[in-house]
Amino acid sequence: MGFLATYIMRGRWQAATAVSVLAFLSLFMPPISIVSSAALALVTLRRGAYEGLTVFGIALTGMTALGAMLGSVSFTALYGLVLWLPIWIVAILLRAGRKLSLAIESAVLLGGISIVVFYLYNPQAAKMWQEVLTQMAPANASIEMMQPSLDAVSHYMTGIVVAGTVFGWIFALFLARWWQATLYNPGGFRAEYLDLATSPRLALGSIALIGIASLSSGIMAEVTWNLSILTFVLYTFVGTAVAHNIMSAFKLSRYVIFGFYITLFLIPHLLIPVALVGVSDAWWKLREKVAAKK
Repeated sequence: MGFLATYIMRGRWQAATAVSVLAFLSLFMPPISIVSSAALALVTLRRGAYEGLTVFGIALTGMTALGAMLGSVSFTALYGLVLWLPIWIVAILLRAGRKLSLAIESAVLLGGISIVVFYLYNPQAAKMWQEVLTQMAPANASIEMMQPSLDAVSHYMTGIVVAGTVFGWIFALFLARWWQATLYNPGGFRAEYLDLATSPRLALGSIALIGIASLSSGIMAEVTWNLSILTFVLYTFVGTAVAHNIMSAFKLSRYVIFGFYITLFLIPHLLIPVALVGVSDAWWKLREKVAAKK
């Protein structure tokens, strides 16, 4: 993908073209939205908030023009706004703070604010999700048999949807940072990623959030459980970075690390212990202990 990063950094119009065209293509192939967001983040990281905002504005205009061809101007304009605004903000914070952990925490915070605002706007979120999930059920499925499962999942769907969105933001940010390092600071992203960590205070707050969710009931329990799902995203990335760092000390580490990521992809349930590693690292400093034994 290095050629795409080089093209994006050639100039304002090239960047805006890449951002808008990739976003338009993502309407048909959703994963491409990550590349579109990464393109905007790359410009913002390298050239600052104003240049990023300029590319944002041009790309939004282009996206709206493309939407006119499909007869859905308002939808495509809103899609571009929702897709690019969060990543632009997070990229600004990363450029200013120069810490990947701060940017990820900021993305999670934005997601948390979104959950709270959504519940303030729609306290009956679970009921809304029940209706959505029922409509999405296969035509030949027995709704009566599925209803208990749908009812249970509906209480957590807000957190699941927002967590998936934040995952996309973070992946886009990682891609942009990797592009930036490839072009201007070879090896820089790897060092940043392997050093990813959070403070004990934040880890303690995340544990407290789960405690509140467990002890409360009603709307308070529902909101806090959804927020807890979001903190899982944060510690999944931290735990993955810790595991990657530790595995780097193994013989044939390249193959071990590759196998680790493939296993996580094939068995997503393993993300739970990985997240627990991320939380515990806030106190145990696992990477430092492994480094001391080398």
